[in-house]
Amino acid sequence: MKVQDHISLIKTDMIIKHTGGSAVAMDRSASRVRFSDHIAIQTFEVDDPHPKRRKTSAGTMAKRYSRFEGAEVTETVLEEAAKLFSEHYGIWGKNGVGKPGSRVKMSPARLRSQCLPDGSRSSYIQVTIDGALAGNAFACRWKHEGRQVCWVTQLVVHSDYRERQIATSLLLDLIDPEDDAFGIMSSHPAACKALAKAVGDIRFADVALDFAQAHAAGVMAASPIEYIQAAKLRGSLFDSRDTGEMVSAVDSGFYVDHDEPLEALAWFKANRTWPLGDLPDGHEFLFSVGRSTQRRSRSASTQSGKGSQE
Repeated sequence: MKVQDHISLIKTDMIIKHTGGSAVAMDRSASRVRFSDHIAIQTFEVDDPHPKRRKTSAGTMAKRYSRFEGAEVTETVLEEAAKLFSEHYGIWGKNGVGKPGSRVKMSPARLRSQCLPDGSRSSYIQVTIDGALAGNAFACRWKHEGRQVCWVTQLVVHSDYRERQIATSLLLDLIDPEDDAFGIMSSHPAACKALAKAVGDIRFADVALDFAQAHAAGVMAASPIEYIQAAKLRGSLFDSRDTGEMVSAVDSGFYVDHDEPLEALAWFKANRTWPLGDLPDGHEFLFSVGRSTQRRSRSASTQSGKGSQE
């Protein structure tokens, strides 16, 4: 059994690892720190790039990060994850299967079939703050041309805990040292930015797209996740005849409302930090990159003092 719990308290920097029913406490500095019944893509990062007045800082609350591998994810955990998704993911846009303006819903059964399919190497990470589920992420791993791919299949942050680097922290704990390539499909720019930061503190304006251009088609075709296999590559990165404003995207047929993502996109564009182009309805941004820098631990990220728009 590989359930890994990380507990962060005020002025406390300890990790509690639960293995085989026993608990071991260790200093964080010595530890290995580890994205509806009709959803084509369930990856969504809801951090807002616009600063706003915050209530209580998540940094002053007790935070626990818990990671589960595949079959370790219980029905209770899935029910809580589905509830978080249904309440904080987003709303349907025009042409969606749901009523425009209504919340996109997720059932536990659909969540398991889409993010934890039988036979897959899938992982789940969640963070609770003062006992309440504040965010979670799913990832699936597979091999392609000798590389171990880690693809984020869902990323959701509770609306009360946005802009606090929770998304990046979740992905830092989800990524393993053996992972060589990474990917995410999302309608929200901040989800792509969070993965770039987790992989190697990549400045998003400087992201190299050559890996995605050369390998995205093969990586996605090899995925055990059906909606990743079915997504159609779109944008000038993959088709030189495409003269539109899309650069790296997929046609997923998932018509979630884009008002909030487009507001975030406008902010990124105004700051000249967005390389993936525009996003038509029914599409997702595609961000895929190979490992080029050593992944930082969450503690190193915190100590760096660099600002973030998460």
